[in-house]
Amino acid sequence: MKKLTVLMMSLAMISMILTGCGTNTESAPQSSAEPAVQETIAETAAPEEETKAEETSAEAENQDEEDDEENYNTGDASLDKVRNEDGIGENELLVVSFGTSFNDSRRLTIGAIEGALDEAFSDYDVRRGFTANIIIDHVQRRDGILIDDVDAALNRAVDNGVKNLVIQPTHLMNGLEYNDVVAEVAQYADAFDHVAFGEPLLTSDEDFKRVEEAVVNWTSEYDDGETAICFMGHGTEADSNQVYQKMQDLLTADGYENYFVGTVEAEPSVEDVLSAVQAGEYKRVILEPLMVVAGDHANNDMAGDEEDSWKSVFESAGYEVECLLRGLGENPDIQQIYVDHAQKAIDSLTGEAE
Repeated sequence: MKKLTVLMMSLAMISMILTGCGTNTESAPQSSAEPAVQETIAETAAPEEETKAEETSAEAENQDEEDDEENYNTGDASLDKVRNEDGIGENELLVVSFGTSFNDSRRLTIGAIEGALDEAFSDYDVRRGFTANIIIDHVQRRDGILIDDVDAALNRAVDNGVKNLVIQPTHLMNGLEYNDVVAEVAQYADAFDHVAFGEPLLTSDEDFKRVEEAVVNWTSEYDDGETAICFMGHGTEADSNQVYQKMQDLLTADGYENYFVGTVEAEPSVEDVLSAVQAGEYKRVILEPLMVVAGDHANNDMAGDEEDSWKSVFESAGYEVECLLRGLGENPDIQQIYVDHAQKAIDSLTGEAE
């Protein structure tokens, strides 16, 4: 119980920091972490569990069909380091990601972030955990490679006698999925001496500024005065969706008026972004995912040939379109933000030990 209390106190401090970030429009962090955990647990309680089970079954059936129809090469899965080895020491840095079945992107984004963390923290063994079991199952069926989900990764840590556990999510924001991870880890809190959470990518106002600088520098070669540079995020129904508008407002305020941010599944929509682009005098459009990985959404919803893809929408409007299929995780400046967040979490463990 003592360890759980320590975890809750640590998360409460994170929540207080997020709440005090001025104009930060992060997803509704609660006043303390314990209500967040309780809320997340309540969200997964019956009868919603039955609904989720039905949805999972339907997703599995759809995934089986996709396995049969997949006719594109996502890269060599054997090149990706899955980081599910035993032999962990007393200190573990568990990197938690949603995941992707696109092998090259997984290696170049999530794998690169894990590699940067591994290089930065020699006293910690870096391990991987994915939250999307449907992706884990797909990769295992298709490529014969098994990636740990969060539960398996936590059990591995327990079995290996880990004492100090740091969780660093690669999530873009502090949203519902992040809360789910918090709730899952809380169930294991008594198994470790100390547990700490690193913050998602877009947490503080400083994070937003650093991400802005990273994406602007990354696309500077396309900034010729005639090109609209459009970033496609995922989007969510949760309050955390506000991060996309906040990033747009920051770009506009800093003079990057030819930069636009939209989402696949929320607002701003592709129609909103198209309308904003049409208000200018642009001839060309660059499309790039505002996502850690360049997976299914980037390859299909953004760059696909279907009539409702972002590429098709902008081409139909008369623009020359170029798609950059690269995830944020490939950017060294983005990787460094995750390293800094993990450092902050590790520093908090040092304070607990004292």
